[in-house]
Amino acid sequence: MDDELTQHRMDREMAALQSAYDAALAAGAPPRHHPPRDYAPYRSSLLRHPRQPLVAVDAGGDPEAVELAGPVFGPTDVTEHDNDLTRMHAGEPLGERITVTGRLLDREGRPVRGQLIELWQANASGRYAHHRDRHPAPLDPHFTGVGRTLTDHQGRYTFTTIKPGAYPWRNHTNAWRPAHIHFSVFGTAFTQRLVTQMYFPGDPLLAGDPIIRSVTDQAARDRLVARYEHTLSVPEFSLGYAWDIVLDGPAATWMEEGR
Repeated sequence: MDDELTQHRMDREMAALQSAYDAALAAGAPPRHHPPRDYAPYRSSLLRHPRQPLVAVDAGGDPEAVELAGPVFGPTDVTEHDNDLTRMHAGEPLGERITVTGRLLDREGRPVRGQLIELWQANASGRYAHHRDRHPAPLDPHFTGVGRTLTDHQGRYTFTTIKPGAYPWRNHTNAWRPAHIHFSVFGTAFTQRLVTQMYFPGDPLLAGDPIIRSVTDQAARDRLVARYEHTLSVPEFSLGYAWDIVLDGPAATWMEEGR
């Protein structure tokens, strides 16, 4: 029974890794803002993390050649309606409407302007509109779960969407992912793309999730959780959440590809 991949076993493993990190921090080790790529409780990371040195791309001496196959983004590619996921279909999507807003900042707290931010997420039932998602939860014909926007002169972005539901995954027996929204920031080229996830405050599934728990530094983990702000709520329409994305420095938002 002890070899079974149960939530109890995952909790023990995560607690042991957290204790080891906390002890190292207390002994003077620097904070580790990004998790190891082979975080054992997140089982698939053991199978797919790099074990060999990274291979440099041979661009024939042209540093820009590596980017020629990537898309080119500009203001004309994004419309004013692309950030409202509740108005992309003929009918209203099901679920709790939310407004998510924040700023894209550099390490000095300065706004990063005109940057493409994309998001994607599950619907209110915890299912993605993707052919590989076989979770037996209902699809919503009025919710696709993808949106994009450009940051304004203050580095601010805003999305109107539906709060996503939790969903099961096969990391271990009875594993459930907490509600989350995926974000990507493109920079000025596809090769600069950074991907992260935003979580919701008070979610009881956060404590047992190996993905967010792989970020063992508590302060870094807390920066992945949005905060509810009542002033951002739209009367009789949506609840408001604030979440800033910091690109680098000691207060950087954790990105899935690390540094």
